[in-house]
Amino acid sequence: MKKVLMVFALASTALTSFTFVAPKNVSEAMAVTPTYGTVVSSSKEGLLNLQTATILDIQKLLESGKLTSVELTQMYVNRIKLMNSTGPSLNAVRSLNQNWFKEALAADQARKAGKDTGHMQGIPVLLKDNIDVKGMPTTGGSLALVNSYPAEDAPLVKSLREAGAIILGKVNMHELAGWVTFSSPESYSSLGGMVRNPYDASLPPGSSSSGSGVAAAVAMSSITVGTDTGGSIMNPTAIESLAGIRPTVGLISRTGVIPISSSQDTPGPMGRNVTDIAIALTAMTTGVDELDNKTLNSGPYDSTDYTQYLSVNALKGVRIGVPLVSLTGDKKILWDAALSKLEEQGASLVSIPLDMSNTGVGDMFIYTYEFKEGMQLYLNRLPAEAPIKTVNELAQYYRDHPDTMLKFGADNLFNSEKVDLVKDHARSIKIRQKELANSKDVIDRLAKIYEVDTFVFPDGSSVAMSQKSGYPAVGVPAGYQASNRNPFGISFLGNAAYTEGQLLGYAYAYEQATKLRQSPEETNPSLFMCIVAEKPAYCAP
Repeated sequence: MKKVLMVFALASTALTSFTFVAPKNVSEAMAVTPTYGTVVSSSKEGLLNLQTATILDIQKLLESGKLTSVELTQMYVNRIKLMNSTGPSLNAVRSLNQNWFKEALAADQARKAGKDTGHMQGIPVLLKDNIDVKGMPTTGGSLALVNSYPAEDAPLVKSLREAGAIILGKVNMHELAGWVTFSSPESYSSLGGMVRNPYDASLPPGSSSSGSGVAAAVAMSSITVGTDTGGSIMNPTAIESLAGIRPTVGLISRTGVIPISSSQDTPGPMGRNVTDIAIALTAMTTGVDELDNKTLNSGPYDSTDYTQYLSVNALKGVRIGVPLVSLTGDKKILWDAALSKLEEQGASLVSIPLDMSNTGVGDMFIYTYEFKEGMQLYLNRLPAEAPIKTVNELAQYYRDHPDTMLKFGADNLFNSEKVDLVKDHARSIKIRQKELANSKDVIDRLAKIYEVDTFVFPDGSSVAMSQKSGYPAVGVPAGYQASNRNPFGISFLGNAAYTEGQLLGYAYAYEQATKLRQSPEETNPSLFMCIVAEKPAYCAP
């Protein structure tokens, strides 16, 4: 095994190499066909490993003039073409922004002119395809919305652009974030098909932000953005061995994002290290958005630089609540090792009587109601020429196209269609308030009684408490199972809203003390062996 990994470590450097010939215009940029594994300029060879470089590493190269944002973005485009529909055929990226070259060139020109917008300046980002980008359709993974173009960028996209980020493209996702039906595989969509898990192609890639998770795992961009209602950031974060954050609900505006639940939805960044998601979160915060009442308390946090919390000593003196969990085999071994490492870093572990087997999704009616409520509002804001303007029209499209739209049914969508937004309003408010209070009461009570600063959970299970309370959670890699080399992660849950900074600090300190993350190319080399420049003889032509 060690020999195989060593050989592939050498071969994998070719994945970050590229042939770059500067296009004369945007159209030519989209037509560039790279020769993978070939390096034109020796000065670029070994300059940058996309899998391991942080955004800060990239910024040093950009600032020194050794690399341009155009060259960087071209490297990611090449990597997408290499891995998305050929080679391992991961099917993570749905579409590229036709203006990526123009945006990258503008970033280089701004840098030359002395403009400094922060760590995200000139950094490419991939977005989940339920987030509005002007000039690109927002499909939610549904054929019904393939020609649905928004009038403007979502506020979170505007914030990224203001920070200098380059919008590279959109990623595939579970159709309408999984709300069409629970009968379909968790990464399936009528438009994008299935996303493939690069760590283990026999397993799902993780909830509705599967494209965001896979694209981040194989370094198709510097950072990706997902959305989370009930685990769609935290689950792929664990499955794809990533750092990811589900922010406080309302820290980032949901305007211009296809919704499921106004009480639980939140966008958030996903990346290969904690530093990058802290940088991205800093750039993504939107402040108060009058169209999203959940943001009304977020104004004071809009200018927060979350990198200030990143310290290798962040765990010293921290009291961490450990819930009752039932793990066996490899996962139990990795969980115990993670807890031991937290103690080594100066944290005190406190057992708390929170039985994770009793934390469920709650009353499903809240999603049924809030989907129609939020989706109707989203569709109403689309331009007049948008193909779908009501939830009824959306549901009818599914009924009218059963061959393409109803492979697994659409019971959740049809149930939401039946909701009466007037008659059912009082019921929805009552459920919403009860579940919000219950989840917050549990966390607040346990945090007070046991005097804990945070809670730690295996994999993405912290979302069971985070989704209802609206409190933030941060996930980080915690090793690989000995039996199959599949990833394992841990996640920290905040003891209050707007505790993202502290959680990022805890995750960073753990990450730096362990440095456990390995790429899919390292742990699952057979999936990637035939995409290097000099293919082995046994590879298919």
